[in-house]
Amino acid sequence: MPFILVVPVGAEVSFPNRDNVRHHVYSFSQTKKFELKLYGHDESRRVRFNKPGVVALGCNIHDAMLAYVVVVDTPFAGKTGTDGNLGLRNLPTGKAVMTVWHPYMKTPKMQVIQTVTVPTIGGHSNVVVDLRARP
Repeated sequence: MPFILVVPVGAEVSFPNRDNVRHHVYSFSQTKKFELKLYGHDESRRVRFNKPGVVALGCNIHDAMLAYVVVVDTPFAGKTGTDGNLGLRNLPTGKAVMTVWHPYMKTPKMQVIQTVTVPTIGGHSNVVVDLRARP
């Protein structure tokens, strides 16, 4: 938990084990390859993420366990709430490139990239993105 975590470049992420079963967390992703060999209940391991990209995580012991760390190189990023909305504040005005990523999106690299216009400071703008995600 969580299924998707968004962190800035350079962040260190903790992987605690709160189960009574040992886990072996790994990633073969180009962004960050690592392996946290078997560790048990109430133990924790940490990994630093030094470059932007998506890191898919798995557990060698439990094939159904998977998660993603999205490493970003911008302060203007976040994760939507359960309602699918995300609010970003203090964006620079003008044209901006917006990337929306989801692991179940049916698009190349599981993302949608579009140019948006950020209104003047204090302005408000809504952008709707059709994710077309597989179930």
